[in-house]
Amino acid sequence: MNMYQLLEKNVKRNPETLFLVRENVTYAEFPKLVQARATTLRDMGVKPGDVVGLLSHNLPQFPITLFAIWYLGGTVLLLDTNLTPVEYDNMTKLTGCKFVCAEKSFFYDAKDFKFFDIETKDKKTDETLKPYPLKDEDIATLSFTSGSTGTPKIVPLTHFNLVSCSDNLEYLNQWLRPGEMFYAFLPLYHVFGFAVGFLAPLHFGMGILLQSTINPNAIMADFAQYKPQVIPAVPKLWEIFRKKIIEGVKAKKKWWLVSFIMNNQKLLRTMGMGKLVNKVLNQIRSVFGGRARLLVAGGAATKPEVEKFYTQLGMAFVQGYGMTETVGPICCSRPLKKRVAYAFGAPMGDTEIQIRNQDEDGIGMLWVRGNQIFGGYLNNEEANKESFDKEGWFCTGDLVWQDKNGELHFAGRKKQVIVLDSGKNVYPDELEGLFIEIEGVKSVAVFEHEIGGKTVAYGVFSVEPDMTMEKLAAAVANANKKVASYKWVTHFAMTTDDLPVTSTQKIKHHVVRQWLIDGKYTDRHE
Repeated sequence: MNMYQLLEKNVKRNPETLFLVRENVTYAEFPKLVQARATTLRDMGVKPGDVVGLLSHNLPQFPITLFAIWYLGGTVLLLDTNLTPVEYDNMTKLTGCKFVCAEKSFFYDAKDFKFFDIETKDKKTDETLKPYPLKDEDIATLSFTSGSTGTPKIVPLTHFNLVSCSDNLEYLNQWLRPGEMFYAFLPLYHVFGFAVGFLAPLHFGMGILLQSTINPNAIMADFAQYKPQVIPAVPKLWEIFRKKIIEGVKAKKKWWLVSFIMNNQKLLRTMGMGKLVNKVLNQIRSVFGGRARLLVAGGAATKPEVEKFYTQLGMAFVQGYGMTETVGPICCSRPLKKRVAYAFGAPMGDTEIQIRNQDEDGIGMLWVRGNQIFGGYLNNEEANKESFDKEGWFCTGDLVWQDKNGELHFAGRKKQVIVLDSGKNVYPDELEGLFIEIEGVKSVAVFEHEIGGKTVAYGVFSVEPDMTMEKLAAAVANANKKVASYKWVTHFAMTTDDLPVTSTQKIKHHVVRQWLIDGKYTDRHE
């Protein structure tokens, strides 16, 4: 089955269900918009086998154009909206892309490809135009995972990979219901947003409420008006929502009461005070519209207190793990009574895992295999030899360990592991998890650096304006005591500026390190 056939399957199952909620477009109406856009693109010269770029925020024209390209038998080049014209030039050249469907604001004088305004209204529909008979092994999307220059890693995902991911999402059927609504404000060009904001609702016959901005006021207005049942976000945003909720309750001087009820709600219900508990919790849940049942986190580890906060409010909180090469989520947390902190879950569907070369702490390299795993990087045999073994297992490059429940925990990226002069390994994620708990610290990056000819774990802290180096040094020293002494961070810098992040709010460690070298961070403790 190819992706357009997957759409047709859901059209038959849920014809009257809204697919594009804000636009009031049902599943039955959506293919008509796709056929009209396919007509326009065909008349522009797009033909089977062409690579067509997609450069847009979460507009309704994004999924319409996505399916239209597949309708014509093309491959979609997913382009990050945060890049530069130089990068777009390189990416289109390396993939042979001649057309880019983009918002007008991204247009520039491109020499090797033509722009098409994605918001153009399609003037006609060729009713005789039929979907191209794509095979499941045909490439559906192309994504860049390591820049656009040199010999980049380009991930081709086939229709088989995407449909297999859709099938594996059945793992979530206890939470996702046909006809309900997914809130899609994570960028669809990124694999996390693509999988949970597009494939998941498509698989379950749900509606998608697209949002092209991350403006808090716009998001809150959507929650109030549309009341979505499922909301995915990166952990950083869940922390921000939690902080805002707590601050709002504290401003009314009621946090002592709310926290008491949240922590003792089972006891209070047995005492016949269930109505009071429901009234308090419903008032807080109304921030998300009042109907939210499932919150999804991915892209990084979620703090235990954040997950606990939302589950105490009566909403399921699911943590997932995946990457572009796996079409997003291949592991997902389960509703266990006693989950171990920071677990990102167990394998989904047909996904197999192995943890190889484990150290004395059980930390080893995660290898995966399954139908939604891609078949290899485009035109990069060297990377493929490093990433795959003879049995088809793919090396994720992530270090993990497995708890007694069978769930996995992230210990760091292999390439980010700090190897000290003593030969001992230090995992930045472990230390960042400790330091982010410090009051007044907004974000932190820990990475390998050289001081006085010795390799050390160095930290750069983004802090609130009232933080002083003396206070930070004392807090870091106290946090260091929680880990082995060889892991201690004793050299660090402090800044009130935000640290650079990716579109999914992951810190760009290499950029922070270069800024340190360039002298951007002058307030140092060394």
